[in-house]
Amino acid sequence: MQLNSPSTRILSVDFFRGITMFLLAGEASGLYEHLRESDWVLIKGLGQRLDHHEWHGLYFWDLIQPFFMFIVGVSIPFAVANRQKAGESIKTITQHAFKRAGLLLFFGWGLYFVNAGHLVFRFQNVLAQLSVTYLVAFLIRDKSFKFQMGFSLILLLLIDLAYRYFPVDGFNHPWVPYENLGAWFNNTIEGVEKASIWSSLNAVSTTAHTIWGVLCGKLLMQEKPALEKIQSLVLAGVFCMLFGYSLDLLNITPIIKKIATSSFVFASGGWAILVLSFSYWLIDVQHQFTKGAKFFIIVGSNSLFIYLFFNIGGAELLQHILEPFVKLLFAWSGEYSAKILTSCSVWLAMWGICYWLYQKKLFFKF
Repeated sequence: MQLNSPSTRILSVDFFRGITMFLLAGEASGLYEHLRESDWVLIKGLGQRLDHHEWHGLYFWDLIQPFFMFIVGVSIPFAVANRQKAGESIKTITQHAFKRAGLLLFFGWGLYFVNAGHLVFRFQNVLAQLSVTYLVAFLIRDKSFKFQMGFSLILLLLIDLAYRYFPVDGFNHPWVPYENLGAWFNNTIEGVEKASIWSSLNAVSTTAHTIWGVLCGKLLMQEKPALEKIQSLVLAGVFCMLFGYSLDLLNITPIIKKIATSSFVFASGGWAILVLSFSYWLIDVQHQFTKGAKFFIIVGSNSLFIYLFFNIGGAELLQHILEPFVKLLFAWSGEYSAKILTSCSVWLAMWGICYWLYQKKLFFKF
């Protein structure tokens, strides 16, 4: 398999990462919550789609975490190729990958510690979960397509069977909230009687997202016609979507994001592949929206920084600073409008911080 030069930049990958993180920053601004408070049916409906589904079903917002875990996988072969081109050995690159996974876990657990005030061991936020999926995907990145795909499918099959046949009374109802294997695992590692509805075991099944990202990244690096790559991506995305939704519609395995069922992983993974294929076609093949894409690439270039920033209170700090000015200037528009404008100002301010870092060539990486 021949690969393009790693110096060849595929902007759609940077765009995908950036728009995903930009949307996460929008949630931190409080905007989506305010949309859900609207008296207008369409706006309220939009706000509801920008929230996680209560249990069984799939909203747009349920795709954001899979998108980010997927695009990290896409970036892995590019990052490895660039490091090799810079003269780094495989041993050094591997050591860096373990270090990165450790730091992801440290920051992920650190966020829980900051919010709870005591140590909490969970694999539910993006960073903690990614520490697992990233390392596994990295370690098998050079295996054959059949091996990587087979490995991801075996993970999904095993976790699906484990939920179905878990033998502990009270936790042997696979698709019932707080009464499944994921709930038992949460309670056990956290030492409580009733932990979060979000399962830490999601790190197992969503490893497939990052592995599939690696496979898509390797495909994009191949020296073959762009339309052929797009065709392969579209076929893969459509198949995953159809398979995932079929499992749900046929009452085999329901789509549940909070415990990352196999049907959810397939459906969300299919969406991720299709969004990547469209972004690649639009930006790197048609060379459209390249200027607009930069708006989001600026955020993606410091994705770790901005994620940590708004999760440790940065968004609340900006709101505290900006809210008085927004109310002073726009009090005439009404209380609800002022809330919307304040959130938009906070969102834009977070982008502005990323822009300042981008202009100063300050990139927080590890």
